Amino acid sequence: MKLYTLEREQRLPIPLETAWDFFSDARNLARITPPSMGFEVTSKLPERMYAGMIITYRVRPLLGVPVTWVTEITHVDEGRLFVDEQRFGPYRFWHHQHLFREFPGGVEVGDIVSYALPPGAGPVRPLLVTPRLESIFDYRREVLTKMFGTL
Repeated sequence: MKLYTLEREQRLPIPLETAWDFFSDARNLARITPPSMGFEVTSKLPERMYAGMIITYRVRPLLGVPVTWVTEITHVDEGRLFVDEQRFGPYRFWHHQHLFREFPGGVEVGDIVSYALPPGAGPVRPLLVTPRLESIFDYRREVLTKMFGTL
């Protein structure tokens, strides 16, 4: 199994608590996901995220084909990091670390996504998967800049 990694960082001029509250609330995912993906949370969400929490979504990652995606929040270190891992969905493996680091004047939000594709899908990665993932995170950067500003 070939493992790929996508890393992103963004500095926002907001307090750590504001960033944590926004990103740890799965109801905000649709706001930072391109509308073309048809992203919809389909499970009931609790007020606070916790380790062991299961979240189900409907998403159209490629070519408008709907996919059910199930993730589990496997780690939560309040104000520092949380991890979501795919339990069922379009990837063979998906592990997404959301990292938060306070600095003077704001917070740095980081993402480390480790993923593997289903057998036989490797050849489409540079043509479809990588550009799509990059565009999702580019869109998120734009939305967050409009919402919170930039440093």
